This record gives sequence, C-alpha cells and structure tokens, in this order.
Amino acid sequence: MADSDRELLHKVQQYRKMVLVYEALNAQIDALLATYRGDPSQMPPEEKLRYRELAQKRDEMFNDMHTLEQELHIDDDEP
Repeated sequence: MADSDRELLHKVQQYRKMVLVYEALNAQIDALLATYRGDPSQMPPEEKLRYRELAQKRDEMFNDMHTLEQELHIDDDEP
C-alpha cells in the first residue's frame, strides 16, 4: 500500500471517529434538553453550564469534521 493510500485510509478512519464523537455529543445534548422539555432557560446553572460545554465541543467537532471533509473532497450534494 502506497503512503498516499495509507494517509487517505487514516484520514477516513479519523473522520469516522469524529462522526461518532459528534453523534455522541449531540445525543447528550438532546437528552439534556429533553429533561427540561427543550427549554435551556429551565435548567439550573450547573446543567446550563454542562449544556454550553457540550454544545461548544459539538460545534468544534463539527468544524473539524468540515475541515477534514474538504481535505477528503466529501460532498453530500453529489449523487
């Protein structure tokens, strides 16, 4: 296997891991919101802080995924 193939495989595996982390963070946010009927303003301060931290991590992961998608030339709009 050529070095470029190994690098591509590594990036694809990295992307898959990132997707799993993103989905897990999103599920945690959804569960937290469901506890408060989708209204963060009803959360006690410590839960609101947790919500914000999870959202920030999720947003950072999304940005990292987007960067890697561009490197891998992934486009959801293509058939």
